[in-house]
Amino acid sequence: MSRNGQHRGPRPNRPASPQAASRNPAGRDERRPGPRPAAPAPQEGPRDPRGAAAREEPSRDSRGPRQPGKAAGKPSGKGPARAAGGNALLFGIHPVAAAWTNPERRIRRLLATEAALEALAPALAEAAAKGLSRPAPGRTDRATLDRMLPDAVHQGAVLDAAPLPELDLADLIRAGAARERDVLVLLDQVTDPHNVGAILRSAAAFGASGVVLPDRNAPEVTGTLAKSASGALEVVPLVRVVNLARALTELRDGGYWCVGLDESGPATLAETRLDGRVAIVLGAEGSGLRRLTMERCDAVARLPTRGPIGSLNVSNAAAVALYEIARLG
Repeated sequence: MSRNGQHRGPRPNRPASPQAASRNPAGRDERRPGPRPAAPAPQEGPRDPRGAAAREEPSRDSRGPRQPGKAAGKPSGKGPARAAGGNALLFGIHPVAAAWTNPERRIRRLLATEAALEALAPALAEAAAKGLSRPAPGRTDRATLDRMLPDAVHQGAVLDAAPLPELDLADLIRAGAARERDVLVLLDQVTDPHNVGAILRSAAAFGASGVVLPDRNAPEVTGTLAKSASGALEVVPLVRVVNLARALTELRDGGYWCVGLDESGPATLAETRLDGRVAIVLGAEGSGLRRLTMERCDAVARLPTRGPIGSLNVSNAAAVALYEIARLG
């Protein structure tokens, strides 16, 4: 396992964690027969020295609108990608179109070039047909937008929008309880907004109902993250929790089978039970899944990567894992 934020194939004679081995002595997963009592949530401990199945490295690269949650959205980012009053400046044709047609979004202003307005015409018409209250678009030139967002690939469209209302973990668990199958993605200290955005996009494409990440050591919802998500931010809830290990306990008690992705997994993901309600957990750059995160998983699995370049970054690994779960469904 290299330290460059990538997933490598299995290493010989490398045992799984004692917790994973005790839950899975045969290398396969067996679902526990019912809810377990809630355990007190310990503090997050030191990071596990083993490599992760999916490491984070910088990347360059539908369902209906979300329902409002209990808490107001967090301020979205800092610097030029943030508007007055804590509103987010979204940019790019797909993020702007998705936000414009989302009834949960409050829009203050749209600035766009003539070419961008032409590309956005279907979204403008859809919002009007829905009866959504939207301001009249403002026409501008590319140079003006370049000055507003000097480092952004804005594609000629910038939207000043209020943050989306947030769901909490209990909302996701309640919604999942009504489904025979459900998929959630948990990210353990994945900090690159490009990666989080790309994971949101894969979650939308493969039918996951939410992405969960910790309050600390995770990116804010900026225009950069929204651009990488390519509109998925409007349809896949991004839920923040104070303690990821405690969140895993709540998910397990709520009937979710929690699978950590790590190279130490005794079985591949395809050999792991992924039926019913599943939460897939991916680690961050450098240390991968933290020790307590891995201990709270029901099973630990690996991707069957191999050399000479048997590695994936975290957003690619998430896409592979979500495809495998969707394929089995």
